[in-house]
Amino acid sequence: MSEERELLRDTVAALVEKHAGPEAVRTAMASEQGYDASLWKLLCEQVGAAALVVPEELGGAGGELADAAVVLEELARNLVPTPLLGTTLAELALLAVDEHQPLEGLAEGTSIGAVVFDPEIVVNGDIADVVIAADGEHLTRWDTFTAQAKPTMDLTRRLSAVTAGETTVLGADPGLADIAALLVAAEQIGAAARALDLTVAYTKDRVQFGRPIGSFQALKHRMSDLYVKVSAARAVVDDAIAEPSPASAALARVLASEALSAVTAEAVQMHGGIAITWEHDIQLYFKRAHGSAQLLGPPRDHLRRLEAEVF
Repeated sequence: MSEERELLRDTVAALVEKHAGPEAVRTAMASEQGYDASLWKLLCEQVGAAALVVPEELGGAGGELADAAVVLEELARNLVPTPLLGTTLAELALLAVDEHQPLEGLAEGTSIGAVVFDPEIVVNGDIADVVIAADGEHLTRWDTFTAQAKPTMDLTRRLSAVTAGETTVLGADPGLADIAALLVAAEQIGAAARALDLTVAYTKDRVQFGRPIGSFQALKHRMSDLYVKVSAARAVVDDAIAEPSPASAALARVLASEALSAVTAEAVQMHGGIAITWEHDIQLYFKRAHGSAQLLGPPRDHLRRLEAEVF
C-alpha cells in the first residue's frame, strides 16, 4: 500500500476513534437519517471521502477505486453508518457516461447518491438525492422516485425500497455491479478484522479455571485459523480492486463473505452468552455479516458467476 493511502487510512481511523465510538454508532443508526451528519461532513471536508473517485478537473480528489475501498474498509471496522457506498457508486456511474452535472454536489457530500441493482433493496435509497439504476446493460437516472425505508436485521446499513417515476437512460452499464461487489467486499474485510480483534482481546481478559481462555490451545487454533482466513480474503480483495474483472469481483465477494461469516460465528461462540445481548457489539457484527452476505446477491450467485467466467 502506498504511503498516501496509508495516510488516508490513518486519517479516517483517527476520525472514527474520536467521533464514532460504539455509542455514537448506535445513536447514528437509530437516527432519522441513519447516519451522523456531522461526521459525514468531517469525512467530506477533512478527508474528501465523497470526492475520492472524482477527477480533479471535475472538482474531486482524483483518486482511484482503491482509495474509496480503504475508507470504506476503515469505516466498516466500527460499522460506522455513512452514505459513502451509495454516493461513490453513483459517482462512478455518472463518470462512466460523462454525466457531470450532479457530480459537484456528490463530491462535496451535500448530495447523497444511491444505485439501484434491486429496487427492493437499495442502500440509502430513502435519503438519496441522485438515484441511478444499473441493470447490467444500461444505466438509467431516476429523475423522480419514491422511497420507503425497510426494516433490516443489520441496523447499521440503511436499506429502502425505491420506485421509479420519470427516468432518463444515460448509457451503457460498465459493470457497476462488479464494482459494488468489490467495495462491499472491502467493507466485509474491515468488519471481519475488527470482530477478530475484539474476540482476541476478550479471550485475553476472560478468565476460566484460573487462566485467560485465550491461553487454551483449542481456542488459539481457532483464532489462528480465522486470522489466516481473513488475511487470505484480504489479499484476494486487494488484488481484485487493483485489477477489477467479473471473475475477480465474484471471487472477492465469496471469500470476503465467508471470512466475515466465519469470524462472527466464532466470535459469538467465544464470547458466550454476552455476545447475543443488545449491549454487546459482537451481535452488530454478526448481523452485518448476514446482511452483507445477501446484499447484491448471496455468495451462491457469485459462485455461479465465477463458474461461468472460469469454465
